[in-house]
Amino acid sequence: MAPASAVLCRPRSRLASEAPTLERLLRREVLRSERQRVFRLAGLLTTLLLVTILLQSAAPRLVEALFHGRLSLGTPLAIFPPFIAYELLVGGIFTVLIHRDRGIFTFARYANALVETSMPTVLLFALTRSMEASVAVASWPSLLYFLFIVFSTLRLDFALSAFTGAVAAVELFALAYATLPLAWIADDASLTILYHLSRSAILLLAGFIAGSVGAQLKGRFRRAIDAAAARDRMTNLFGQHVSPPVVERLIAMGTTELSEVRRIAVMFVDIRGFTAAAHRHTPADVVARLNTAFAILVEIVDRRHGIVNKFLGDGFLAMFGAPIDDPEAVQHAVAAGREMLSAMAESNVGNAWPLRIGIAIHVGEAVTGTVGSPRRKEYTVIGDTVNLAARLESLNKEVGSQLIVSAAVRDAAPRETEDATPVGPVVLRGYLEPVTVWRLA
Repeated sequence: MAPASAVLCRPRSRLASEAPTLERLLRREVLRSERQRVFRLAGLLTTLLLVTILLQSAAPRLVEALFHGRLSLGTPLAIFPPFIAYELLVGGIFTVLIHRDRGIFTFARYANALVETSMPTVLLFALTRSMEASVAVASWPSLLYFLFIVFSTLRLDFALSAFTGAVAAVELFALAYATLPLAWIADDASLTILYHLSRSAILLLAGFIAGSVGAQLKGRFRRAIDAAAARDRMTNLFGQHVSPPVVERLIAMGTTELSEVRRIAVMFVDIRGFTAAAHRHTPADVVARLNTAFAILVEIVDRRHGIVNKFLGDGFLAMFGAPIDDPEAVQHAVAAGREMLSAMAESNVGNAWPLRIGIAIHVGEAVTGTVGSPRRKEYTVIGDTVNLAARLESLNKEVGSQLIVSAAVRDAAPRETEDATPVGPVVLRGYLEPVTVWRLA
Protein backbone atom coordinates (compact mmCIF):
# COMPACT_ATOMS: atom_id res chain seq x y z
CA MET A 1 0.00 0.00 0.00
CA ALA A 2 1.31 3.47 -0.86
CA PRO A 3 2.03 5.75 2.10
CA ALA A 4 -0.60 8.38 2.95
CA SER A 5 1.69 11.23 1.90
CA ALA A 6 2.09 9.66 -1.53
CA VAL A 7 -1.66 9.37 -1.98
CA LEU A 8 -2.37 12.95 -0.99
CA CYS A 9 0.48 14.75 -2.75
CA ARG A 10 1.83 15.50 -6.18
CA PRO A 11 5.38 14.56 -7.20
CA ARG A 12 7.92 17.25 -6.49
CA SER A 13 9.22 17.39 -10.06
CA ARG A 14 5.71 17.74 -11.42
CA LEU A 15 4.91 20.50 -8.94
CA ALA A 16 8.03 22.38 -9.92
CA SER A 17 7.09 22.25 -13.59
CA GLU A 18 3.44 23.20 -13.04
CA ALA A 19 3.80 26.26 -10.87
CA PRO A 20 6.30 29.10 -10.75
CA THR A 21 8.35 29.77 -7.67
CA LEU A 22 5.87 32.27 -6.25
CA GLU A 23 3.03 29.75 -6.39
CA ARG A 24 5.21 27.15 -4.69
CA LEU A 25 5.98 29.56 -1.88
CA LEU A 26 2.31 30.41 -1.50
CA ARG A 27 1.39 26.72 -1.51
CA ARG A 28 3.94 26.10 1.23
CA GLU A 29 2.42 28.88 3.34
CA VAL A 30 -1.03 27.36 2.84
CA LEU A 31 0.26 23.98 4.01
CA ARG A 32 1.82 25.56 7.07
CA SER A 33 -1.46 27.27 7.86
CA GLU A 34 -3.33 23.97 7.39
CA ARG A 35 -0.90 22.22 9.73
CA GLN A 36 -1.41 24.90 12.33
CA ARG A 37 -5.18 24.49 11.97
CA VAL A 38 -5.27 20.70 12.47
CA PHE A 39 -2.93 20.77 15.46
CA ARG A 40 -5.04 23.47 17.08
CA LEU A 41 -8.17 21.44 16.43
CA ALA A 42 -6.52 18.38 17.98
CA GLY A 43 -5.61 20.45 21.02
CA LEU A 44 -9.13 21.85 21.31
CA LEU A 45 -10.78 18.43 21.03
CA THR A 46 -8.36 17.02 23.60
CA THR A 47 -9.23 19.86 25.98
CA LEU A 48 -12.98 19.30 25.52
CA LEU A 49 -12.55 15.58 26.18
CA LEU A 50 -10.59 16.17 29.39
CA VAL A 51 -13.09 18.79 30.59
CA THR A 52 -15.97 16.39 29.90
CA ILE A 53 -14.28 13.59 31.82
CA LEU A 54 -13.46 15.93 34.68
CA LEU A 55 -17.01 17.27 34.93
CA GLN A 56 -18.54 13.82 34.67
CA SER A 57 -16.29 12.62 37.50
CA ALA A 58 -16.43 15.67 39.76
CA ALA A 59 -19.85 17.15 39.04
CA PRO A 60 -22.18 14.53 37.55
CA ARG A 61 -25.27 16.51 38.55
CA LEU A 62 -24.05 19.50 36.53
CA VAL A 63 -23.65 17.26 33.51
CA GLU A 64 -27.15 15.89 34.02
CA ALA A 65 -28.49 19.44 34.13
CA LEU A 66 -26.65 20.38 30.93
CA PHE A 67 -27.91 17.35 29.00
CA HIS A 68 -31.26 16.85 30.76
CA GLY A 69 -30.16 13.36 31.68
CA ARG A 70 -27.14 11.28 32.53
CA LEU A 71 -24.33 11.24 29.99
CA SER A 72 -22.27 8.09 29.70
CA LEU A 73 -18.50 8.57 29.43
CA GLY A 74 -18.55 5.89 26.77
CA THR A 75 -19.95 8.36 24.22
CA PRO A 76 -17.18 11.02 24.35
CA LEU A 77 -14.51 8.33 24.76
CA ALA A 78 -15.77 6.61 21.62
CA ILE A 79 -16.00 9.81 19.54
CA PHE A 80 -13.22 12.20 20.55
CA PRO A 81 -10.06 9.99 20.51
CA PRO A 82 -10.50 8.75 16.90
CA PHE A 83 -10.98 12.31 15.62
CA ILE A 84 -8.04 13.56 17.69
CA ALA A 85 -5.86 10.78 16.25
CA TYR A 86 -7.10 11.69 12.77
CA GLU A 87 -6.14 15.36 13.22
CA LEU A 88 -2.68 14.38 14.46
CA LEU A 89 -2.24 12.07 11.48
CA VAL A 90 -3.23 14.81 9.04
CA GLY A 91 -0.91 17.25 10.78
CA GLY A 92 1.93 14.75 10.39
CA ILE A 93 1.16 14.41 6.67
CA PHE A 94 1.21 18.18 6.25
CA THR A 95 4.59 18.27 7.99
CA VAL A 96 5.99 15.68 5.57
CA LEU A 97 4.60 17.58 2.57
CA ILE A 98 6.19 20.82 3.77
CA HIS A 99 9.59 19.18 4.30
CA ARG A 100 9.45 17.51 0.89
CA ASP A 101 8.20 20.66 -0.82
CA ARG A 102 5.13 18.95 -2.21
CA GLY A 103 1.58 20.08 -2.80
CA ILE A 104 -1.71 18.43 -1.92
CA PHE A 105 -4.50 17.49 -4.25
CA THR A 106 -7.62 19.64 -4.02
CA PHE A 107 -9.94 16.66 -3.57
CA ALA A 108 -7.92 15.58 -0.52
CA ARG A 109 -8.51 18.96 1.12
CA TYR A 110 -12.26 18.72 0.50
CA ALA A 111 -12.33 15.15 1.81
CA ASN A 112 -10.49 16.31 4.92
CA ALA A 113 -13.02 19.12 5.41
CA LEU A 114 -15.88 16.64 5.09
CA VAL A 115 -14.40 14.24 7.65
CA GLU A 116 -13.60 16.98 10.16
CA THR A 117 -16.95 18.75 9.93
CA SER A 118 -18.77 15.44 10.40
CA MET A 119 -17.32 15.06 13.90
CA PRO A 120 -20.09 17.12 15.61
CA THR A 121 -22.67 15.20 13.58
CA VAL A 122 -21.33 11.84 14.78
CA LEU A 123 -21.24 13.11 18.37
CA LEU A 124 -24.80 14.47 18.21
CA PHE A 125 -26.10 11.27 16.64
CA ALA A 126 -24.48 9.25 19.43
CA LEU A 127 -26.14 11.51 22.01
CA THR A 128 -29.56 10.92 20.43
CA ARG A 129 -29.08 7.23 21.19
CA SER A 130 -28.63 7.86 24.91
CA MET A 131 -30.97 10.77 25.59
CA GLU A 132 -34.01 12.55 24.19
CA ALA A 133 -33.27 13.49 20.57
CA SER A 134 -34.61 17.05 20.86
CA VAL A 135 -32.29 17.70 23.82
CA ALA A 136 -29.30 16.14 22.07
CA VAL A 137 -29.75 18.17 18.87
CA ALA A 138 -30.07 21.41 20.86
CA SER A 139 -27.20 20.66 23.28
CA TRP A 140 -23.87 22.49 23.31
CA PRO A 141 -22.05 19.96 21.05
CA SER A 142 -24.04 21.46 18.16
CA LEU A 143 -21.92 24.59 18.66
CA LEU A 144 -18.82 22.61 17.65
CA TYR A 145 -19.80 23.24 14.05
CA PHE A 146 -18.93 26.89 14.54
CA LEU A 147 -15.49 25.98 15.87
CA PHE A 148 -14.72 23.93 12.78
CA ILE A 149 -15.97 26.77 10.58
CA VAL A 150 -13.88 29.35 12.42
CA PHE A 151 -10.77 27.19 12.14
CA SER A 152 -11.46 26.75 8.42
CA THR A 153 -10.23 30.32 7.90
CA LEU A 154 -6.72 28.88 8.28
CA ARG A 155 -7.33 26.89 5.12
CA LEU A 156 -6.90 30.23 3.30
CA ASP A 157 -9.46 29.14 0.73
CA PHE A 158 -12.90 30.71 0.34
CA ALA A 159 -14.41 27.66 -1.37
CA LEU A 160 -13.19 25.28 1.35
CA SER A 161 -14.60 27.43 4.15
CA ALA A 162 -17.89 27.78 2.30
CA PHE A 163 -17.88 24.00 1.80
CA THR A 164 -17.29 23.50 5.53
CA GLY A 165 -20.25 25.72 6.32
CA ALA A 166 -22.41 23.89 3.77
CA VAL A 167 -21.48 20.46 5.20
CA ALA A 168 -22.30 21.65 8.72
CA ALA A 169 -25.61 23.14 7.56
CA VAL A 170 -26.70 20.05 5.62
CA GLU A 171 -25.64 17.52 8.26
CA LEU A 172 -27.23 19.40 11.16
CA PHE A 173 -30.55 19.69 9.32
CA ALA A 174 -30.37 16.08 8.12
CA LEU A 175 -29.72 14.90 11.68
CA ALA A 176 -32.67 16.90 13.01
CA TYR A 177 -34.92 15.68 10.20
CA ALA A 178 -33.94 12.06 10.82
CA THR A 179 -34.28 12.07 14.60
CA LEU A 180 -37.07 14.58 15.27
CA PRO A 181 -40.72 14.70 14.20
CA LEU A 182 -40.32 17.91 12.24
CA ALA A 183 -43.22 19.69 10.58
CA TRP A 184 -43.78 23.04 8.96
CA ILE A 185 -46.21 23.95 11.74
CA ALA A 186 -45.87 22.61 15.29
CA ASP A 187 -46.79 23.64 18.82
CA ASP A 188 -43.12 23.49 19.78
CA ALA A 189 -41.16 25.95 17.63
CA SER A 190 -38.01 23.81 17.99
CA LEU A 191 -39.79 21.05 16.08
CA THR A 192 -40.58 23.14 13.01
CA ILE A 193 -38.69 22.72 9.74
CA LEU A 194 -38.25 26.47 9.44
CA TYR A 195 -36.49 26.61 12.84
CA HIS A 196 -33.90 24.05 11.84
CA LEU A 197 -33.51 25.53 8.38
CA SER A 198 -32.69 28.87 9.99
CA ARG A 199 -30.03 27.21 12.18
CA SER A 200 -28.49 25.64 9.09
CA ALA A 201 -28.65 28.96 7.26
CA ILE A 202 -26.61 30.56 10.03
CA LEU A 203 -23.97 27.83 9.68
CA LEU A 204 -23.89 28.33 5.93
CA LEU A 205 -23.51 32.09 6.36
CA ALA A 206 -20.72 31.53 8.89
CA GLY A 207 -18.91 29.42 6.30
CA PHE A 208 -19.09 32.23 3.74
CA ILE A 209 -17.83 34.76 6.28
CA ALA A 210 -14.97 32.48 7.31
CA GLY A 211 -14.13 31.97 3.65
CA SER A 212 -14.00 35.71 3.10
CA VAL A 213 -11.59 36.14 6.01
CA GLY A 214 -9.45 33.24 4.78
CA ALA A 215 -9.32 34.72 1.29
CA GLN A 216 -8.15 38.04 2.73
CA LEU A 217 -5.43 36.28 4.71
CA LYS A 218 -4.34 34.42 1.60
CA GLY A 219 -4.26 37.69 -0.30
CA ARG A 220 -1.99 39.15 2.34
CA PHE A 221 0.27 36.12 2.10
CA ARG A 222 0.41 36.52 -1.66
CA ARG A 223 1.20 40.22 -1.44
CA ALA A 224 3.92 39.53 1.13
CA ILE A 225 5.46 36.86 -1.10
CA ASP A 226 5.20 39.14 -4.15
CA ALA A 227 6.92 41.94 -2.22
CA ALA A 228 9.69 39.57 -1.09
CA ALA A 229 10.11 38.35 -4.66
CA ALA A 230 10.30 41.93 -5.91
CA ARG A 231 13.03 42.63 -3.35
CA ASP A 232 14.84 39.50 -4.49
CA ARG A 233 14.69 40.70 -8.09
CA MET A 234 16.15 44.03 -7.05
CA THR A 235 18.85 42.25 -5.06
CA ASN A 236 19.74 40.20 -8.13
CA LEU A 237 19.98 43.34 -10.23
CA PHE A 238 21.71 45.68 -7.81
CA GLY A 239 23.20 43.41 -5.15
CA GLN A 240 22.67 43.50 -1.41
CA HIS A 241 24.38 46.90 -1.13
CA VAL A 242 21.31 48.97 -1.98
CA SER A 243 19.73 50.99 0.81
CA PRO A 244 16.15 50.00 1.76
CA PRO A 245 14.62 53.35 0.69
CA VAL A 246 16.16 52.97 -2.77
CA VAL A 247 14.85 49.40 -3.03
CA GLU A 248 11.33 50.59 -2.20
CA ARG A 249 11.47 53.24 -4.91
CA LEU A 250 12.86 50.76 -7.44
CA ILE A 251 10.06 48.30 -6.67
CA ALA A 252 7.51 51.07 -7.21
CA MET A 253 9.16 52.00 -10.53
CA GLY A 254 9.52 48.49 -11.88
CA THR A 255 12.48 47.18 -13.84
CA THR A 256 11.02 48.11 -17.23
CA GLU A 257 11.94 51.76 -16.69
CA LEU A 258 15.61 51.15 -15.91
CA SER A 259 17.18 50.83 -19.38
CA GLU A 260 18.00 54.25 -20.84
CA VAL A 261 20.64 56.85 -21.52
CA ARG A 262 20.99 59.29 -18.64
CA ARG A 263 23.43 61.74 -17.12
CA ILE A 264 25.06 60.25 -14.05
CA ALA A 265 28.01 60.74 -11.76
CA VAL A 266 30.34 57.73 -11.70
CA MET A 267 32.70 57.03 -8.82
CA PHE A 268 35.54 54.52 -8.71
CA VAL A 269 37.05 53.63 -5.34
CA ASP A 270 40.21 51.59 -4.87
CA ILE A 271 42.10 50.54 -1.74
CA ARG A 272 45.74 51.36 -2.35
CA GLY A 273 48.31 48.57 -1.95
CA PHE A 274 45.78 46.14 -0.56
CA THR A 275 46.86 43.18 -2.70
CA ALA A 276 50.49 43.48 -1.64
CA ALA A 277 49.59 43.91 2.02
CA ALA A 278 47.22 40.94 1.89
CA HIS A 279 50.19 38.58 1.46
CA ARG A 280 51.26 39.35 5.03
CA HIS A 281 47.92 38.37 6.53
CA THR A 282 45.76 35.26 6.74
CA PRO A 283 42.82 34.92 4.32
CA ALA A 284 40.41 35.38 7.23
CA ASP A 285 42.13 38.63 8.25
CA VAL A 286 42.08 39.86 4.64
CA VAL A 287 38.35 39.25 4.27
CA ALA A 288 37.58 40.76 7.67
CA ARG A 289 39.61 43.92 6.97
CA LEU A 290 38.09 44.34 3.52
CA ASN A 291 34.57 43.87 4.85
CA THR A 292 35.19 46.40 7.61
CA ALA A 293 36.40 48.98 5.09
CA PHE A 294 33.56 48.33 2.66
CA ALA A 295 30.99 48.58 5.46
CA ILE A 296 32.18 52.13 6.14
CA LEU A 297 32.40 53.20 2.51
CA VAL A 298 29.15 51.63 1.27
CA GLU A 299 27.18 53.13 4.15
CA ILE A 300 28.39 56.58 3.06
CA VAL A 301 27.36 55.92 -0.54
CA ASP A 302 23.91 54.82 0.62
CA ARG A 303 23.50 57.87 2.80
CA ARG A 304 24.45 60.16 -0.10
CA HIS A 305 21.79 58.59 -2.36
CA GLY A 306 24.23 56.56 -4.43
CA ILE A 307 24.33 52.88 -5.38
CA VAL A 308 27.35 50.59 -5.28
CA ASN A 309 26.96 48.88 -8.62
CA LYS A 310 29.91 46.47 -8.56
CA PHE A 311 32.61 45.32 -6.18
CA LEU A 312 35.90 45.07 -8.02
CA GLY A 313 38.15 43.05 -5.74
CA ASP A 314 39.57 45.67 -3.38
CA GLY A 315 37.45 48.47 -4.82
CA PHE A 316 34.04 49.23 -6.23
CA LEU A 317 32.07 51.22 -8.75
CA ALA A 318 29.33 53.50 -7.46
CA MET A 319 26.88 55.67 -9.34
CA PHE A 320 24.79 58.68 -8.43
CA GLY A 321 21.72 59.66 -10.40
CA ALA A 322 20.83 56.15 -11.58
CA PRO A 323 18.60 54.26 -11.66
CA ILE A 324 16.70 56.98 -9.76
CA ASP A 325 16.99 60.57 -10.96
CA ASP A 326 18.90 62.89 -8.67
CA PRO A 327 19.39 66.53 -9.75
CA GLU A 328 22.17 66.84 -7.17
CA ALA A 329 23.96 63.64 -8.14
CA VAL A 330 27.33 65.35 -8.67
CA GLN A 331 27.15 67.24 -5.38
CA HIS A 332 26.27 64.04 -3.55
CA ALA A 333 29.12 62.16 -5.20
CA VAL A 334 31.70 64.79 -4.22
CA ALA A 335 30.35 64.95 -0.67
CA ALA A 336 30.49 61.15 -0.46
CA GLY A 337 34.11 61.14 -1.66
CA ARG A 338 35.20 63.66 0.97
CA GLU A 339 33.32 61.80 3.70
CA MET A 340 34.93 58.52 2.69
CA LEU A 341 38.41 59.94 3.13
CA SER A 342 37.56 61.31 6.57
CA ALA A 343 35.90 58.06 7.65
CA MET A 344 38.83 55.92 6.51
CA ALA A 345 41.32 58.21 8.24
CA GLU A 346 39.33 57.90 11.45
CA SER A 347 39.11 54.12 11.15
CA ASN A 348 42.88 53.88 10.67
CA VAL A 349 43.58 55.40 14.08
CA GLY A 350 45.00 52.64 16.26
CA ASN A 351 44.45 50.03 13.54
CA ALA A 352 47.32 47.61 12.91
CA TRP A 353 46.38 47.54 9.23
CA PRO A 354 45.69 51.10 8.07
CA LEU A 355 44.23 51.54 4.62
CA ARG A 356 44.56 54.29 2.06
CA ILE A 357 41.95 54.74 -0.66
CA GLY A 358 41.88 56.44 -4.03
CA ILE A 359 38.70 57.97 -5.46
CA ALA A 360 37.83 59.41 -8.87
CA ILE A 361 34.57 61.01 -9.98
CA HIS A 362 33.35 61.88 -13.45
CA VAL A 363 29.95 62.97 -14.74
CA GLY A 364 28.39 62.48 -18.15
CA GLU A 365 25.93 60.47 -20.19
CA ALA A 366 25.97 56.69 -19.97
CA VAL A 367 23.79 53.76 -20.95
CA THR A 368 22.14 52.18 -17.93
CA GLY A 369 20.13 49.00 -17.93
CA THR A 370 19.92 45.30 -17.18
CA VAL A 371 22.19 42.88 -19.00
CA GLY A 372 22.81 39.17 -18.68
CA SER A 373 21.18 35.83 -19.43
CA PRO A 374 17.53 34.94 -18.90
CA ARG A 375 18.53 33.19 -15.64
CA ARG A 376 20.71 35.93 -14.20
CA LYS A 377 20.58 39.63 -14.99
CA GLU A 378 22.47 42.56 -13.53
CA TYR A 379 21.95 46.28 -13.61
CA THR A 380 25.00 47.95 -15.11
CA VAL A 381 26.26 51.20 -16.58
CA ILE A 382 28.16 51.37 -19.87
CA GLY A 383 29.83 54.14 -21.81
CA ASP A 384 32.76 56.49 -22.09
CA THR A 385 31.78 58.19 -18.83
CA VAL A 386 32.52 54.96 -16.98
CA ASN A 387 35.76 54.33 -18.84
CA LEU A 388 37.06 57.83 -18.17
CA ALA A 389 36.21 57.58 -14.47
CA ALA A 390 38.17 54.32 -14.27
CA ARG A 391 41.19 55.93 -15.97
CA LEU A 392 41.01 58.89 -13.58
CA GLU A 393 41.10 56.59 -10.58
CA SER A 394 44.29 54.97 -11.87
CA LEU A 395 45.76 58.46 -12.16
CA ASN A 396 45.66 58.79 -8.36
CA LYS A 397 48.72 56.55 -8.14
CA GLU A 398 50.71 58.69 -10.53
CA VAL A 399 50.00 62.08 -8.99
CA GLY A 400 49.85 60.91 -5.36
CA SER A 401 46.28 62.07 -4.83
CA GLN A 402 43.37 60.45 -3.05
CA LEU A 403 40.40 62.23 -4.60
CA ILE A 404 40.40 63.63 -8.11
CA VAL A 405 37.54 64.80 -10.30
CA SER A 406 37.11 65.67 -13.94
CA ALA A 407 36.55 69.17 -15.27
CA ALA A 408 32.92 68.20 -15.91
CA VAL A 409 32.47 67.51 -12.19
CA ARG A 410 34.03 70.83 -11.22
CA ASP A 411 31.77 72.68 -13.66
CA ALA A 412 28.67 70.88 -12.36
CA ALA A 413 29.50 71.43 -8.68
CA PRO A 414 31.61 74.61 -8.39
CA ARG A 415 30.73 75.26 -4.74
CA GLU A 416 31.65 71.74 -3.63
CA THR A 417 34.94 71.83 -5.58
CA GLU A 418 36.02 75.44 -4.99
CA ASP A 419 39.15 74.26 -3.14
CA ALA A 420 40.21 71.99 -6.01
CA THR A 421 43.69 72.41 -7.48
CA PRO A 422 44.37 71.68 -11.15
CA VAL A 423 46.49 68.69 -11.97
CA GLY A 424 46.73 69.96 -15.52
CA PRO A 425 45.76 68.47 -18.83
CA VAL A 426 46.67 64.81 -18.62
CA VAL A 427 46.84 62.25 -21.41
CA LEU A 428 45.01 59.14 -20.25
CA ARG A 429 45.51 55.69 -21.69
CA GLY A 430 43.04 55.15 -24.52
CA TYR A 431 42.40 58.87 -25.06
CA LEU A 432 44.07 61.01 -27.74
CA GLU A 433 43.14 64.38 -26.31
CA PRO A 434 44.46 65.55 -22.90
CA VAL A 435 41.91 65.62 -20.07
CA THR A 436 41.75 68.37 -17.45
CA VAL A 437 41.77 66.89 -13.95
CA TRP A 438 41.28 68.54 -10.56
CA ARG A 439 42.60 67.35 -7.23
CA LEU A 440 40.48 67.62 -4.11
CA ALA A 441 42.69 65.61 -1.76
